[in-house]
Amino acid sequence: MKNFDQRVAVITGAGSGLGRAFADKAAALNMKLVLSDIRDAPLQQSIQELKAQGATVVGLASDVAKAEDIEALAKLAMDSYGAVHCLFNNAGVASGGLVWESTVKDWEWVLNVNLWGVIHGVRIFTPLMLECAKKDPAYEGHIINVS
Repeated sequence: MKNFDQRVAVITGAGSGLGRAFADKAAALNMKLVLSDIRDAPLQQSIQELKAQGATVVGLASDVAKAEDIEALAKLAMDSYGAVHCLFNNAGVASGGLVWESTVKDWEWVLNVNLWGVIHGVRIFTPLMLECAKKDPAYEGHIINVS
């Protein structure tokens, strides 16, 4: 993308870490933001801080491991801004300790967030972004998967 001004960025895991850093950078580029995090308190803090800096931002607490949550996030983006130009498919987790000591539940949690989160984001946002591109000859879009 060459033009970021007023383009729409959807960022998962935006309550902290890389997701918050992506949100800060996108706001500095004057992008409109749709933020998501499974933890509502850090998400709300990010939203309020970015709004205080003048950013245009909405958000939704969501679990990337659940397709219906990502569908709701896509709906929020389209209802709020009418397009999506960037998806920062960023939410991710890690299980601590020795790998062979991880339980099946640990592995399911990691795979549900790190794998299914990316799958849901790509599966739900790609067709939406392709439709946006059909409507705008100047459309530029990207999906960035951090997993």
